[in-house]
Amino acid sequence: MKEEVRVDKYLWAMRVFKTRTIATDAVKKGRVMMGGVAVKPSRGVKIGDIIEVKKPPVTYSFRVKALTENRLGAKLVPDYVENITPQSQYDILEMAKIAGFVDRRKGLGRPTKRDGRMLNRFKEESLEEFYLDWEDDDDDGEDID
Repeated sequence: MKEEVRVDKYLWAMRVFKTRTIATDAVKKGRVMMGGVAVKPSRGVKIGDIIEVKKPPVTYSFRVKALTENRLGAKLVPDYVENITPQSQYDILEMAKIAGFVDRRKGLGRPTKRDGRMLNRFKEESLEEFYLDWEDDDDDGEDID
């Protein structure tokens, strides 16, 4: 058994990231830390190390229990890594989920049903006003011919 495994490979094997490329990119961008310091993809992971992974808005923490380079089934992951993320981080995640629906910035994403109804109502009112104004213009009694 190996004494060290690359951090990017380990995080991929533990199903923290979906692909090895995504894991490597996250490490390169400084989203993976060990001992409070950002690490490089080639950094070795040993048993007992604590890895912090930033996936905004949450920072997950994992303690290494065993090493492997091979991707594991989800049921085997708890034998190799312990999730020690504090509850406060999960509370932040829950708040972000709730706030995500309320604080959608204007112009981003698809319109909600409410936005669609308001837009339709606006269009109908605008057309009614246009036709009313247009009919009033013709009623001044002058012939254009």
